[in-house]
Amino acid sequence: MPESCDILIHAGILVTQDRNRSILTDAAVAVSGSTISRVGPWDELKELSSGEFLDYSGDIVMPGLINTHTHAAMTVLRGLEDDLPLMDWLTGHIWPAESRLTPEIVSTGTALAVAEMLATGTTTFCDLYIFECSVAETAHALGIRAVLGEGVFDTPNASYSGMDQAFAKVDELADYCHGRELLTPCLVAHSVYATSHATLARLSRLARERGLTLTLHAAETAAETALCLERFGARPVEILRSLNMLGPNLLLAHGVDVTPQEIALLAESGATVSHNPRSNMKLASGMAPAAAMREAGVTVCLGTDGAASNNTLNMFAVMNAAALMAKARGLDPTALPAQAVLDMATRDGARALGLPQCGSIEPGMQADLVALNASAPNLQPLHNPLSHLAYAASGHEVRLTMVAGKALYRDGRYATLDYPGLLKEMAAVRKWARGA
Repeated sequence: MPESCDILIHAGILVTQDRNRSILTDAAVAVSGSTISRVGPWDELKELSSGEFLDYSGDIVMPGLINTHTHAAMTVLRGLEDDLPLMDWLTGHIWPAESRLTPEIVSTGTALAVAEMLATGTTTFCDLYIFECSVAETAHALGIRAVLGEGVFDTPNASYSGMDQAFAKVDELADYCHGRELLTPCLVAHSVYATSHATLARLSRLARERGLTLTLHAAETAAETALCLERFGARPVEILRSLNMLGPNLLLAHGVDVTPQEIALLAESGATVSHNPRSNMKLASGMAPAAAMREAGVTVCLGTDGAASNNTLNMFAVMNAAALMAKARGLDPTALPAQAVLDMATRDGARALGLPQCGSIEPGMQADLVALNASAPNLQPLHNPLSHLAYAASGHEVRLTMVAGKALYRDGRYATLDYPGLLKEMAAVRKWARGA
């Protein structure tokens, strides 16, 4: 039993998300290095000697949120084009703008994304984009946890002109992440319609050989399904099965247009799904059967998608949207209750990304946690903290965001980010986005 720790946190309400989903009042969390060493009643742990004491005795402390699908640098495109169908939005506006991306623009967009995520309680994100080494460098500099993959298309883009260069970028990213404890590489295909099946099979083999997560957009819309049927004679999930890609290391983003039979396939294979309800609603992609997938045994986690299609990177907003969408879709007020969406945003996200040390507050886990101001008017009266986290919190009640034992955001201030300086860069970003 350690008698000292580096940081001692006094929590008014501690939502642990441990195996028993314990919720403690007047609790303490002891942090040693990057890990949680002790959790228990304040009266039992208050005498621990600590290098730093953090008083959140009037607040809610909970695990950091895990965003399992985003394109961080797309913050530079936020609000550039809205209110369009997915394929029109992509092909007519987003892909042309992305053809002018540079490593510097990607770095700036990623810094803005990290600022937003830290301010709203996200401690881990899974990113799919191009120039992903720039994303990795920025994430590393700012101290956030990230799972990162260079998006592989079969058409040339601003990052590479062919498959040899694309896979060289994949290897470059893996080399950069090696030895950096908060960065994990993953493999990324755009989709079964924008990445050739030969390339998909190659990525799948690499994922198995390297023990990495492989993620891609799949079954995002009925229009995508129709396109796949026309081109390949099969639906997206059927294509993935035919390529022997379904398995525990496969993370599908969206999973909107899936049949009961396909849900059963996903459950049997162990493949996971990142549910992105706000993006799906904004692009009118449809409503993913998230509750049905969970009931069938599929691990379903949550993602924001990019800020160009959400238009926020706020995981509290995503939790709220997921819960409400499930109820409206099934006309069932019991679908995806508060505990379920909190699981999806924490424990299930960690499982999908292969991060067993994240997702809960208990000894031995990484000290990734957030504290919310419980005196905010929308969180009063505090009848049920789970209800408030799913249905009432906006994310802007966050007072503290800690990653691996380091407080990166506290009461509006960033420890590793020059936010005023970043704001000054936005004028140049606006000119770039408009092609100036």
